[in-house]
Order: sequence, then structure tokens, then C-alpha cells
Amino acid sequence: MPIRQLTNLPIYQFPYLRPMQILSIKKIETHSFHGCLPEERKVGSRFSTDLEFEGDFSKAMSDDDLSQTVDYVLVHQIVREEMDIPANLIEHVAQRIMKKMQAAFPMASFVKVSITKFNPPVNGQLGEAVFTLMSS
Repeated sequence: MPIRQLTNLPIYQFPYLRPMQILSIKKIETHSFHGCLPEERKVGSRFSTDLEFEGDFSKAMSDDDLSQTVDYVLVHQIVREEMDIPANLIEHVAQRIMKKMQAAFPMASFVKVSITKFNPPVNGQLGEAVFTLMSS
């Protein structure tokens, strides 16, 4: 049953019921040097990073104000910087990216970071490995 049928109060009186918006930024492609094998640190691999930001971006929508939303340019810069720092595990890189995104965009109540590693070296055929981290 919609909240308006339960009460005469306007919906803004119930912040937990406000509609949330989701901004997705997908396929930030990098050639990075993550992995546990020495060859991975020398040759590198192809990676792709996807992010989702959930929050109340209504101020950005109404005021057309970049400071009230997630700045794609800054997201891209943060991902590139973190992907340029070699690590053994994409899990570790995802955590670094998550921390930077949460600090940069406090208006996002939820952040999701997914890193895809294409053709990871295994003893056989493996197209991709994906690690996804979601804020709590």
C-alpha cells in the first residue's frame, strides 16, 4: 500500500521512503599489473572496472549542480590511479577504490565496485575473473 494511503503527511517526512537514484559508470578499461605471478607484473593484463552509486541525487537533478552528484571525471581519475598501483589481488585494489569513492562522494549512500580481469593465467581456459565489493 502506498505511503500516501497510510498517512496525510508528505513523502519528504519519511526520508527512508524517498526514491533513491542509481548512477552506473561502466567499463573503465585499463592495462594493469595485478597478479601473484611474476609474468603478470611484467606483461600486465586487461582489466575493466564498473561502479554503481546509489543515493539521493534529487538536488543535482533540480539544480543542475555537479557538486551534488558523482563526477565521472573524478571517478575515472581515481580508478586509473588505483589501477596503476600493482597489487597481488584485485580484491585489494577494489577495496582501495571503494575507500576513495566513499571519501570523494559522501552523497552516495551505497557504492559497488566490480573489477574484471580478462584471461587470467590458469592451467586451462578462463575468460575472466570478477570481484565485486559493495559498501555496507
